[in-house]
Amino acid sequence: MRAGGTCRRGPGRSGTTGGRRGRAIVVLLTDDADGYSAMHRLGSDETWHFYLGDPIELLLLAPDGSDRTVVLGPGVLGGQQVQFTVPAGTWMGGAVAGGGAWALLGCTMAPGFTDDTYEHGDVDDLAARYPRVAERVRALCLP
Repeated sequence: MRAGGTCRRGPGRSGTTGGRRGRAIVVLLTDDADGYSAMHRLGSDETWHFYLGDPIELLLLAPDGSDRTVVLGPGVLGGQQVQFTVPAGTWMGGAVAGGGAWALLGCTMAPGFTDDTYEHGDVDDLAARYPRVAERVRALCLP
């Protein structure tokens, strides 16, 4: 979590719990230029939980080359989800959906996060491997 309530995960910015414990974080995403969860993948499943605010779009890039967008938000009758588990090895990144201002979310993992299970997304590599969503990939990768 950075000042201003944004989250841009990157190496060294985790709350490492290590060992076999679980990990839980709370994230406030905002609609500014820095308000997103950057493309990354993990060695364990990660469950995202929507708490309050506006919907977020979570871009998922599967190892088989397919892509999918999951919308986390309060509109469950309209297809939004309040909880979603991203499978291990899936690239993921998220931002507040267009027209929204902020979203309060949580993420949980077990076993807990360790630096050696985190891989930061390379913008050029991911854009080339997933050309259909290359523009979104570029918007969700750290510079």
